[in-house]
Amino acid sequence: MNHYKLYIFDWDGTLMNSIDKIVHSLQAAAIKSDLSMPTDAQAKSIIGASLTAAAQMLWPGVTQDKVDLMIKHYKLEYLSLNNTPSPLYNNSLSLLNTLNTQDKLLAVATGKGRQGLDHVLDVSNTRHLFHSTRSSDDAQSKPHPDMLQQILTELNIDASDALMIGDSHYDLHMAKNANIASIGITHGAGNMDSFAIHQPKAIVHSIDELAQLIV
Repeated sequence: MNHYKLYIFDWDGTLMNSIDKIVHSLQAAAIKSDLSMPTDAQAKSIIGASLTAAAQMLWPGVTQDKVDLMIKHYKLEYLSLNNTPSPLYNNSLSLLNTLNTQDKLLAVATGKGRQGLDHVLDVSNTRHLFHSTRSSDDAQSKPHPDMLQQILTELNIDASDALMIGDSHYDLHMAKNANIASIGITHGAGNMDSFAIHQPKAIVHSIDELAQLIV
């Protein structure tokens, strides 16, 4: 599967091992916003969606004021207060560098907000590797195909020449909605059962397995 011109990556749980940090930050933000604290499983289940969409799923009927308060606390937790390590997965950087040397186009499509995405691109020193990035602040929340369609338009690439790689059913559902092929990776928030319905080209369990398919 190395014939594609454009490789689009989700971020959390795909390139960066940040699932625990997201879960803990969300739980802390819920408590500080006087909302019921989600379990680990509940918190993981919404990773990939925008924070607004996630709040509506976790707390049905929640007011917009509460959502805004929770998002404010979440951003503070994730960016400043929560010290849970969130390194890139082993060999993520080498995979991105290899694809660049092969003159492939690379992009990020994430449920993170723009501030959070800019932060992780800077701390991981990977910003220069991507030709386009889209966050939940730039487009409609996954699984709507908006962010993928924006990336295709910006880079002037046909959907048939792009591949989406992600760790959640939101990623694969978004790809399907955009008529883009996908690969699911299981080391993040998702699992094989949730991937199958979206008919990915492959399911892998690590960056090394992914690299064997696409480089």
